[in-house]
Amino acid sequence: MRPVLLLTRPAEASERFASQLPPDVLARVDLIISPLICIEPLVQSLDFGPARGLLFTSANAVRVVAGVTEDRLLPSFCVGEKTAATARDAGWNAHALGATADELVAALLRDRPEGPLLHLSGEHTRGDVAARLCAAGLPTAETAVYAQPLQPLDDAAQRALVGKMPVIVPLFSPRTARHFAEQATGPAAVHAIALSESVAEPLKPKGFSRVDVALRPDAGAMVEAIAACLAGITRVEGARPPQ
Repeated sequence: MRPVLLLTRPAEASERFASQLPPDVLARVDLIISPLICIEPLVQSLDFGPARGLLFTSANAVRVVAGVTEDRLLPSFCVGEKTAATARDAGWNAHALGATADELVAALLRDRPEGPLLHLSGEHTRGDVAARLCAAGLPTAETAVYAQPLQPLDDAAQRALVGKMPVIVPLFSPRTARHFAEQATGPAAVHAIALSESVAEPLKPKGFSRVDVALRPDAGAMVEAIAACLAGITRVEGARPPQ
């Protein structure tokens, strides 16, 4: 039996993330995808109004907006190279301005692109991007283009959490971390890997075997952390005497 790697992002995002894992990592785990949220578009059409630039803080927003409008005239400013690449693939002139909402805000206030700007986001966002930019004199509106309803862990995930093998769980947002922590009540050894300290906070009181934080808030660092975690589990398991 092998350790379990439990991915909890929406199915498409989890599959993309799994494709970034080294083959030797995938070969040493049992992969379970059990989304804790799903993505539901909130708009069927979209008018950018007076905006002179778009803000995307997730690739989900890019995909939803690309599906409801053919307008690609405005520049877009994005959190993360992955989101920017998704926007470019959809036809926008997209710029990656940092890996976090804080870095995006700082870059926009430094560069001062022509406004007003429009932040296209999910219903649940972090960083107060539009409010902070407005307060600093850069007019920015915000429109939620998708919902993120919570979902329970599926049967396969629940079985893993009451099983005997360690479960590695990468988590990417405080909201999904809280939701996972509420459901992870089984005796399995859980090794949680958080994208940031804010994601780690709701996990710490649970008494999991480990709660590690990625060295950078990006997918590459999460992949590195998973590989390191798996190596540590393998060393511990290999050091145990036969039962």
